[in-house]
Amino acid sequence: MRCINKLVAALLSATVLLTASGCAGKSIPFPYDPDYEVSSFRVTTESNYLTADAFASDLCVVEKDGSFNVNDAIVDMSQAEAAGLFDLNHHEVIYAKNVHERLAPASLTKLMTAIVALKYGNPDDVITASENVHITESGAVVCGLEAGDQLTLNQALHILLIRSANDVAVAIAEHIAGSVEQFANMMNEEAAAIGATNSHFVNPNGLTAENHYVTAYDMYLIFNEALRYEKVNEIIQMTSYDTVFTDRNGNEKTVSYNSTNQYLSGDAKAPDHVNVVGGKTGTTNAAGNCLILLARDAAGNPYIGVIMRSSERTVLYDEMTDMLDEIN
Repeated sequence: MRCINKLVAALLSATVLLTASGCAGKSIPFPYDPDYEVSSFRVTTESNYLTADAFASDLCVVEKDGSFNVNDAIVDMSQAEAAGLFDLNHHEVIYAKNVHERLAPASLTKLMTAIVALKYGNPDDVITASENVHITESGAVVCGLEAGDQLTLNQALHILLIRSANDVAVAIAEHIAGSVEQFANMMNEEAAAIGATNSHFVNPNGLTAENHYVTAYDMYLIFNEALRYEKVNEIIQMTSYDTVFTDRNGNEKTVSYNSTNQYLSGDAKAPDHVNVVGGKTGTTNAAGNCLILLARDAAGNPYIGVIMRSSERTVLYDEMTDMLDEIN
């Protein structure tokens, strides 16, 4: 009790001193008065003042499964684990199935890799591959990088998104962050920043690893963010890519790749009223067959469609076509 009394006495003394110095006659404005443009008063009582934008004000938000098209058509997604179709202009969800279920993303991971690379790197940067680019996982797609090979970040991003090369993803990660582990930390930080909080990355390529997962909804958020970069928009539309880089001795190495997207290659056909702009594919034993696309309707309005863990590649494209048919 004595300590409390001493504290009160000290505070009273400070108040007297402030009053004596002339501060008592000055008013201290309260920072959240009703006249501020953004305040709880304005939000609840007036509509002609500015209000703070909600985080998801320009995003599609979904809480349950279903087809939300006015046509109420049935989408056959029986052989896929998760899927979603998102109207970017109207911020509406047209279709959703298990969009918040955590799944292995395979090479859809590389869209997050591209985001981090473009945010923290420069397309003209020269990347030198290390010994770590040697990928030993059976069936993993590579472009054949060897230690000492040099290419620009621009070349690497094209190979990353068109060839889906796992070795070039490692080269990008080490160039940007110094190590795959640190790059994965950056990926997780960027994912959290855009709201993809139900995802976790441990590598830049999507090869099977414990604690490496995303959701279909988070993939929509990630792709939506990636599309803010002109370079990503350019690359995902390309049907093929040819380039030349150098080995450790300065000798030229010529590579040529075709898109793995069957809508771009002509092996799959979208509904007549839908134009597939481009996207990213992904396949591993753990992830199954995955696909994310940017598509436009006849009026040019954009949509993102994503399917994860479909049973077979041909089924994957049949399912995506069926879902894209929900676009009015």
